[in-house]
Parts: sequence; structure tokens; C-alpha cells
Amino acid sequence: MLKIENLHVYYGAIHAVKGINLEIPEGAIVTLIGANGAGKSSTIRAVAGLVKNVKGKILYTPSGGDAAGQVNLIGKTPEEMVKLGIAMSPEGRRILPHLTVEENLQLGAFIRNDKDGIERDRDHVYELFPRLKERSWQKGGTLSGGEQQMLAVGRALMSQPKLVMLDEPSLGLAPLLVKEVFEIIGEINALGKTVLLVEQNAFAALKIASYAYILEVGNIVLEGKGEELLKDARVKEAYLGG
Repeated sequence: MLKIENLHVYYGAIHAVKGINLEIPEGAIVTLIGANGAGKSSTIRAVAGLVKNVKGKILYTPSGGDAAGQVNLIGKTPEEMVKLGIAMSPEGRRILPHLTVEENLQLGAFIRNDKDGIERDRDHVYELFPRLKERSWQKGGTLSGGEQQMLAVGRALMSQPKLVMLDEPSLGLAPLLVKEVFEIIGEINALGKTVLLVEQNAFAALKIASYAYILEVGNIVLEGKGEELLKDARVKEAYLGG
């Protein structure tokens, strides 16, 4: 579904991502893990069209498509990404605090005009996150951190994406909420969504991922199946507390 070739990302003189190559097959959960500054968020932001100084190729084949329908995402705008079926739940949630839960979700469907379909997807988001339904009238800024994270993920789902990108969904959450968020990620994947997950919580990410890439200072230093990397001595030493 998504293939990244020789990707470089720059912020002025800072070379944040240094020629990485990776693949996200359709229907998979693929995770990027690493410490702060490793290049994880820069990679996902490049895919979302949020970084301008980018070199390389980001090749996207919509769900069910063949190579003839492949699109290079470099230079595409975030709005074009959404129309292609790519949605992102950003680091820090970035919900609109002055809008209600319901309004934030409706905003996620801004490219759509199928009213009945939007209502169905909103109801499904409420099934995934019952607490959001209970607080549908509440301003986003008054929600707890965990509830705001649920809202950010729900908003991403409202565009009917084929590829869902989640940037640090467990950041700042209590352990019980982290467990709940990762269960929801599994449910989203079971619905047929492909998931690209950026995480510092290596243990939780590797447990759920079908494949994983480990980044250090802009380079991929290790890759493999999630279950295999959980057992890798180098990963245990660096990311899992030995």
C-alpha cells in the first residue's frame, strides 16, 4: 500500500531523516519506534504532507488498486492526502478545544457530503469510544488527556481512510488507558484499515505490530516482525529495560 524509498527530511540545516526505505503492506499494522529525535514523527509528517523540505519517493497504492494506480505523495497537500484515503491522528492530539466532541468529529468528515454515511461512521466511532458519546456535547478542551486522544483517533476515522497514521497515541496516558488505546488500534485494523503507528512505547507497539522499524538519528537500524523484535537482545537492551 505504501512504499517509502530513500526518504530525506530536512528542517533548515537539520537533516532529520536520512534516506530511509520502508514498506507498509495493505491490512498490516506497521510501527516505527525509537527515542525522541529518531525521525519517527518526521517520517509520518512527510507522508501526511506536513513537511515541505522532503526528497525521495513516497509511493501510495490505494486499497485494492494495482501498480498502475500508484501515486507519489511527495508534493501533495494534506487535503489531497485525505482525499486519497490517508488520515492522521497527530502527536499532541491537536483537537479543536473550543468545539464540542460532536463538532470535532464532524470536522474529520470535511471532504465528505454523504450525510447518512457520516452519521453511520460517527455512530461507529461512538461504539469504539463510548466515553465520547457520553461527552458528545462537551467542549474538546475540557476532556481528559485520554479522552482527547480518543477524539483525535475518532476524528481521523471520520474521513473513511484506508491508511490510518497514529503519531504517539499513548503519549502521556496512564497505563490502563494505554492498554485501552492499543486494543482500539487492533479493532481499527480488524475493520480492514492499514495502520502506520509511531510510538515510544516499544513493548506495546511491538506486541501489536505485524512488522516494525527501529529508527535512530534518522536511520533505520533494525527491522523485522514485531514478535521477533520483542525477543531481540538489542531491542530488549535499548528499549525494553533489558
